[in-house]
Amino acid sequence: MELTKTTLFPEIEKVIHTLNFDSISADRKIVLQSLIDFIQSKTTNKQEIRLNLICTHNSRRSHLSQVWAQTAASNFNIKNVFCYSGGTKATALFPMAVKTLERSGFKIETIAAGQNPIYAIKYGENEHPIIGFSKTYDDDFNPKSEFAAIMTCSQADGDCPFIAGAEKRIPITYEDPKSSDNTPHQAEKYQERNLQIATEMFFVFSQIKS
Repeated sequence: MELTKTTLFPEIEKVIHTLNFDSISADRKIVLQSLIDFIQSKTTNKQEIRLNLICTHNSRRSHLSQVWAQTAASNFNIKNVFCYSGGTKATALFPMAVKTLERSGFKIETIAAGQNPIYAIKYGENEHPIIGFSKTYDDDFNPKSEFAAIMTCSQADGDCPFIAGAEKRIPITYEDPKSSDNTPHQAEKYQERNLQIATEMFFVFSQIKS
């Protein structure tokens, strides 16, 4: 039976059409291969795929990675994929990261305000929203076992040599766009990181054979 393709918001589809897998270096593809292998093994064995994308503050890179990984899984009809994110400490999902996702076509609603707002992030009209807020990687919201810990920043990777419950630990680190905060290049740098993460997550899921 042919699977029905997930219908993403048109603005997101436009971004996807600009993603160029050839921009990923051969060395970087080797880094991504561990994640491909993890997802492929789970898919082949018809097991649930849990990815916990981890950075220091769970404010920028880990959320961008979580959102794009979940979107890519849906786009390629890879079933039973559940993406989470966390940090070594909880802060807040940074407003520019939210704005960058909105500019990519995601529909985002604030469902709770405060110092650590909670957002519903949708990538398609009929798709369950991703719940975005800052939390530690071992927060009760996240899985306790049978997941891959994807380390999206080198500081978190160094600070956490052991992630309890993780089946596999996979460092896929990104440069922090925070360095551009309060500069004229902020929006440009966030978009650059956003597109890099989107490209790599779509490449990963494009390699999975269901």
